[in-house]
Amino acid sequence: MKRMTMLLLLCMAATFAASPAGQKHVLVYKEAGRFGGWPANHGIWSWGDEIVVGFSAAYFKQMPLDRHQYDNTRPEEPRLARSLDGGLTWNIEAPKSLLPPEQGGATVTELKQSMDFSDPNFLMTVRYLDKDKGESLLFYSTDRGKTWHGSYKFPTFGMLGVAARTDYVIEGKHQALLVLTASKANGKEGRLFCARTTDGGLHWTKVAEIGDEPEGFRIMPSTVRLPNGELLTAARTHGPAETNWIDLYRSHDKGATWKMEAKPVASTGAHSGNPPHMIRLRDGRLCLTYGYRSEPFGIRARISRDQGKTWGAELVLRSDGAWWDLGYVRSVQRADGKVVTIYYFNDQPSTERFIEATVWDPGK
Repeated sequence: MKRMTMLLLLCMAATFAASPAGQKHVLVYKEAGRFGGWPANHGIWSWGDEIVVGFSAAYFKQMPLDRHQYDNTRPEEPRLARSLDGGLTWNIEAPKSLLPPEQGGATVTELKQSMDFSDPNFLMTVRYLDKDKGESLLFYSTDRGKTWHGSYKFPTFGMLGVAARTDYVIEGKHQALLVLTASKANGKEGRLFCARTTDGGLHWTKVAEIGDEPEGFRIMPSTVRLPNGELLTAARTHGPAETNWIDLYRSHDKGATWKMEAKPVASTGAHSGNPPHMIRLRDGRLCLTYGYRSEPFGIRARISRDQGKTWGAELVLRSDGAWWDLGYVRSVQRADGKVVTIYYFNDQPSTERFIEATVWDPGK
């Protein structure tokens, strides 16, 4: 009887937590005395096998194990990692033009010339300075991130604050939709909204709030546009009693209204969970990647074959993290169809964090 029960449990585990065949883990960035972290706070872009991803190079400091192991009295310096071979090897860049003013970057000004979103080498990043104060800046590049224009002031739309990360959908030469996190009524970040520009970023208009104001927080959206024009956005959600999951919203009218879908991920583990990243694969499927902050600590994925209405079994990209402090994924699909998922990771509870990538096959 015990043997039959064990076999049943093993079969159930295989159903809900499979691992893609042949995944490869690659070191992207590791530096003594530094905490490499949080790619989801920056952005990722790709052109075939050229990939650029942003992350923070904070200063390592041993802290209580329920906190990030970094010195929050010193700056998180922005970095870029660039691969020219589909994520197998990486070079680290630190463009001075991407520095915020307090780190020696350019003074904040108003954008005076329209951005051209149709430029194939265009990148844009919108980043908060302080989550509680809700101040955010915009930078853009026209040479694949080698140099940047900015920093430019980003509006708060009359709200208490906007804690922006990079999540945008290009809709035309001068039109784009940003999905963002705003402050709740209590001043803490926690609810979603979207904003649009039709003049290349000279002006932004708040389009709609996405969902209600949650008891905990709903932050860090990741948005895709479907072939029929619908928009889907996935978000990191924190609820009562340390429950953490991923919500999914759909818009049929270009972001004017949003309806909640079934949760694609019921749990992202403890410690306030982890943000998702959603991409549309070339064969039309959707791929959702995220970190998992309970044991076994690691990186996971789910795939939808029906435009986000239902999601397949959880795929475990890795489960060998030493501690909860990991994740914040960004993913792209490379030229041969494999997915490159970048995240921050650890191999001991109280040592430097580093950036790694997993190259994996999403199947057919």
